[in-house]
Amino acid sequence: MEETDAQIIRLLSADGRMSFTDLGRATGLSTSAVHQRVRRLEARGVVRGYQAKLDHEAVGLGLTAFIAIRAIDPSQPDDSPERLRHLDAIEACYSVAGEESYLLKVRVPSTGALESLLAEIRAVANVSTRSTIVLSTYYENRPIGG
Repeated sequence: MEETDAQIIRLLSADGRMSFTDLGRATGLSTSAVHQRVRRLEARGVVRGYQAKLDHEAVGLGLTAFIAIRAIDPSQPDDSPERLRHLDAIEACYSVAGEESYLLKVRVPSTGALESLLAEIRAVANVSTRSTIVLSTYYENRPIGG
């Protein structure tokens, strides 16, 4: 990847709302040149979208947890991600190596909500779970470094 495109990506990863004018100032390109480069990066799928960074506690989702899941019956199809897709509390689903098959990152309002979510995950996907509750988050969703 060309260094100018990499610089644009670093800037957008830190501030997805950065204007084309400000991107141009930071990269030494004209506004129209930056606009063309960003559109090309989007068309190639390098930039897949823009997202607001939320204060999850302020929107009522103050409890973050990681849930490792493992199929109860390994002879059954490995379709847990599809079975769980409809659960909005699941922010991310990672396929992982190790004893468990998947690691879910979830956000819920309370421990009671987590308990209910765990019961639903077990029932819907026919899996066993192992949970870790996050006490503090020092950083996440960090921008790409330079």
